[in-house]
Amino acid sequence: MDGSFQEINFDGLVGPTHNYSGLSSGNIASIKYRSIASNPKAAALEGLSKMKTLMDLGLLQAVVAPQERPHIPTLRSLGFFGTDAKIIEQAAHNAPDLLRALSSASPMWTANAWTMSPSSDSSDRRAHFSPANLVAKFHRSIEAPFVQKYLEKVFADKNLFEIHSALPSHSSLGDEGAANHTRFCPSKSERGLHFFVFGQASDPKAKGPKKFPARQTELACQAIARRHLLGQDQVVLAQQNPIAIDSGAFHNDVVAVGNQRFFFFHESAFTQQKKVLKELQTKAYKLWKTDLKLLEVRNKDLSLKDAIRSYVFNSQIVTLPDGSSILIAPSECQATPSVKRYLKKILENAAYFSRIEFLDLRQSMQNGGGPACLRNRVILNSEQIQSLKGRVLLTPELYARLVAWVESHYRDQLRPKDLADPKLLTENRTALDSLSKILELGSIYPFQN
Repeated sequence: MDGSFQEINFDGLVGPTHNYSGLSSGNIASIKYRSIASNPKAAALEGLSKMKTLMDLGLLQAVVAPQERPHIPTLRSLGFFGTDAKIIEQAAHNAPDLLRALSSASPMWTANAWTMSPSSDSSDRRAHFSPANLVAKFHRSIEAPFVQKYLEKVFADKNLFEIHSALPSHSSLGDEGAANHTRFCPSKSERGLHFFVFGQASDPKAKGPKKFPARQTELACQAIARRHLLGQDQVVLAQQNPIAIDSGAFHNDVVAVGNQRFFFFHESAFTQQKKVLKELQTKAYKLWKTDLKLLEVRNKDLSLKDAIRSYVFNSQIVTLPDGSSILIAPSECQATPSVKRYLKKILENAAYFSRIEFLDLRQSMQNGGGPACLRNRVILNSEQIQSLKGRVLLTPELYARLVAWVESHYRDQLRPKDLADPKLLTENRTALDSLSKILELGSIYPFQN
């Protein structure tokens, strides 16, 4: 392992209400598969299989519990009243779009849950976490309170961790979490270079996307860097290319992914791309006396359309205990000829990855989330790892229990219309109550209090 610091992938466990309601404009897959039947059980098992793959590779892997859905407290705040079953009945009849939004299993995409900075980077030598406010989409804007509660449960030692609240819920401070943030470093223990990417610039004259909304703002990126106590020499901000956003790259992790000193990205990822890369290299060299290793994919070699359709940049790049690296890619990359050819070519080069692992994440992919969407990277030292509360680090025993839990509690088919069934709420609460005991998180859900 890398010194005293290790990377832990915190993956969101897919919730029992996983369905295809098509809630996310700007996300091509989400809209394409709207209203087809989903398979929550298969989705959760696919996610757990991905976690096990990383665990079996010798990496630390952790689990993030699903949020309660449908979210009755929000429905009550919107004027529905009576028993929980009555509230669902009212919402299904009078505001079905609201019910679908408040039943979304979107918290499964943990890359959007928070942004973190390790204690090696922050001036107070504590690890900092900021839950994302996700104000761009109503169905996601309700996620931050639970994320903060989860973080405060698991990272409870205030001498080691600083858990911030989400940024104020305003469009000028839209924050989508780690999906727009990359930390570079020669090794996990060394001081990192933080790369923040935004779609909405502070300068009103800056060009933005015309077709789809820009979710991350420059002001939010600046605020996260400040509150995490990062030095200016550690931070680079860049605007995402509006062309990429309008092509369906709603987050930066759809067109770029980095790991340690390696950066893999499309030539259409950023505005003023040459200037951005120069600043990254300049600050990297000043920090570590070495350069970043850049792999810029040309449009002539791989079109932006195929990159987004296959989610090749939404792969994970992980460093194995022996120091080699591996690309964890969705199986859709094999089904897209141009991507398959390109990956074969760079694998033969052997300068970037030792191998590629293709995973079947079809249920998540059809809702617009690939391997990188499902995880949030957390860098901790040995003392911080020892201090973690709850039973969230994956082991073979915990994996087996979670598989059995999913098999026992999840439906194998769910259509958006099924969200009107009050029995679904009872099933979900029974499942989540059992899960909170398995993960030793205590009473973390509103219905448990």
